[in-house]
Amino acid sequence: MNDRFQVDVALGDRSYPIYIGAGVMAQGELLARHISGGQVAVFSNETVAPLYLDRLLQALGRDYQIDVFTMPDGEEHKNLDSYASAMDFLLEHRHSRSTTLIALGGGVVGDLTGFVAATFQRGVDFIQVPTTLLAQVDSSVGGKTAVNHPRGKNMIGAFYQPRCVLADTTVFDTLPDREYRAGLAEVVKYGIIVDADFFRWLDDSAESCLARRPDAVAQAVRRSCELKAAVVSADERESGLRAVLNFGHTFGHAIETLTGYTRYLHGEAVAMGMVMASDLSARQGLLSWAEAHEIRQMLASFALPVIPPPLGAQAMIQAMGADKKVLNGKLRLILAEAIGRVRVTEEVDMSALRHTLMAGERLCHG
Repeated sequence: MNDRFQVDVALGDRSYPIYIGAGVMAQGELLARHISGGQVAVFSNETVAPLYLDRLLQALGRDYQIDVFTMPDGEEHKNLDSYASAMDFLLEHRHSRSTTLIALGGGVVGDLTGFVAATFQRGVDFIQVPTTLLAQVDSSVGGKTAVNHPRGKNMIGAFYQPRCVLADTTVFDTLPDREYRAGLAEVVKYGIIVDADFFRWLDDSAESCLARRPDAVAQAVRRSCELKAAVVSADERESGLRAVLNFGHTFGHAIETLTGYTRYLHGEAVAMGMVMASDLSARQGLLSWAEAHEIRQMLASFALPVIPPPLGAQAMIQAMGADKKVLNGKLRLILAEAIGRVRVTEEVDMSALRHTLMAGERLCHG
């Protein structure tokens, strides 16, 4: 395939390729080279399976014992109950340590499948076949696997790398507008945190990206994966640099937790979180107000929410304090110094943070 791209995540003996392009899901040889045993368990959900399961099964062929686990759709199902059901399924179908799990779906399916793979019989292989833009550019790459807890998002999980990622850009043909736009939030994030030129390209290409023009979408996915792969290769387990990938996420995760994971898609919460992180960055004198406004306008141009819901400043601070990025009891945030450059800091001005949170509430109330 001339239009297929490969991005490599360099992690020594855990390195793996990301295949990007139209139709890569149907390339049976790509799957086969990363399946070592005779058993395959495909994990999907009730929305994705009717659309793409047959295509994946046809690509796999008849050389494997293939079992399919289908879970309900939605972030609220990324929990220990679904994890237990998945474990029951694998044991009931007598899967062994040589099985390969395949995640066919968005971030919820990918995160759950990866966590199951990390812990079933102390670790089995898995492959990511992400079917949303957000999953292709973010959650399927880097080996973060987890389920949610009522008190916090992604609190139970493991770092566990897939054998490969197949990012088939034809899946966007069936992706609802809201899901597609939510993925664009994570794409914009890469421009803010490490690549100002990419941010400018997104600004110039906003119309093409929103129209899902194949060349623009492929470039957005490819560059996002290149940037994330570089960060993950340098800091697999988030001991330093990788934390920059969480720009806006501490705010966004608090919004998701306080709304029960049902009101907003992850990318929508992150979009609001990045606006709030930019606002706080400006209040602390790190980022110009002009660039904070530019970030907000970029997200708004992709029809993403930029005004947070009225959840209460104190409730937000408490929820943010339960985030995984809290270190030794101190809130740790990723703040922007300029478009294309951020810093990880525990120097958070709590008065400025409250003003940021209250500013969001005032905008929400009009």
